[in-house]
Amino acid sequence: MSNTGIETYYALKDGKKLQFGYTTGTCAAAATKAATVMLLTGRIPETVHIMTPKGIALDLEVLKPRLSEDAASCAIRKYSGDDPDVTNGILVYSEVRVSAGPGIHIDGGLGVGRVTKPGLKEPIGEAAINPVPREMIRMAAEEALDECEEVTGLDVVISIPDGVEIAKKTFNPRLGIEGGISVLGTSGIVEPMSEDALIESIELEIRQRKALGSDRLLITPGNYGADFAKAVCQMDEAQLVKCSNYIGRTLDMAASEGFSEVLLIGHVGKLVKLAGGIMNTHSKEGDCRAEIMASLAIKAGASAELARAVLESVTTSEMLRLIHDEGLLEPAMELMGKQIDFYLRRRSHDQFAIGAIVFTEDYGMLCTTGPAAEWLEEIKQQNERNE
Repeated sequence: MSNTGIETYYALKDGKKLQFGYTTGTCAAAATKAATVMLLTGRIPETVHIMTPKGIALDLEVLKPRLSEDAASCAIRKYSGDDPDVTNGILVYSEVRVSAGPGIHIDGGLGVGRVTKPGLKEPIGEAAINPVPREMIRMAAEEALDECEEVTGLDVVISIPDGVEIAKKTFNPRLGIEGGISVLGTSGIVEPMSEDALIESIELEIRQRKALGSDRLLITPGNYGADFAKAVCQMDEAQLVKCSNYIGRTLDMAASEGFSEVLLIGHVGKLVKLAGGIMNTHSKEGDCRAEIMASLAIKAGASAELARAVLESVTTSEMLRLIHDEGLLEPAMELMGKQIDFYLRRRSHDQFAIGAIVFTEDYGMLCTTGPAAEWLEEIKQQNERNE
């Protein structure tokens, strides 16, 4: 890899420096900026400068440049740093043409998936280019376009040829993204997640909580749970241990350290998997969200038509909406809570008391299990006394 500017950025985990990388969205935006410069000036740059949403500036090498009378294209090579990512090293292309109308028109070409089911961030028929990368591409094109008053609009097509094969190894087809991969990234930067290092850091945090005298461990998979705990449960984020997808491993650690109580707070998108006994919620380990949700709906009295609609849904938000509209959300979520409670207690081997709070943005708190509701009130009262 040439000197891009990413080399000085890394995460320190368990004493190891793990190198940052940059997303497919960053590559698409950079390729678009370079291709636009080529089209409007006839000049082929060796590198292109781009600022990521995270605030990290990059200078990326321009590869495979092609220039004709009415189009220009080039590629940027994806770099994932020390994050294990199947897209590392692939080429992300952008082809730019002058548009017949004003504005920036963005579409996907070979290897970029196309949305075929509702519930995703882009409407049916659109290229699977997520909102932040789409805006990055638009801004990158506009930067170059501002320097050429004669041109008012551009057509941009993003292609990832290797995405055709990569997509076959992902859940994209099942989610309703056909023909390729998604162009992703909310910060433009890939922050490494070494599995061993992450598990070790979780274990270290848990040991620290115990050493500081805590007997109740508060855990959440990630930022969604932390935000909910802060806004709704009035918890300090510093009280929480983020366990990522490793809920089962985290419960094992809690038992090993001798905690007597564990409270889990999480979004239904992850915690619904617990209702099927899936204790590592990463999609590569198991999904079955729709299958679990459909079975809960059937137990709550859903028709075959509703169950089929749930099974065909892409997101848990859409599944919940369907169940809610049939008036079955409350009994279905009560059943989900019972199943989650069963599997959490089975994994903990009753070595400690355990409760869970499951929520969603649309409906708030969906269910609690075990002593979670009682503990939540205790935590709120304690925090109020400390204010």
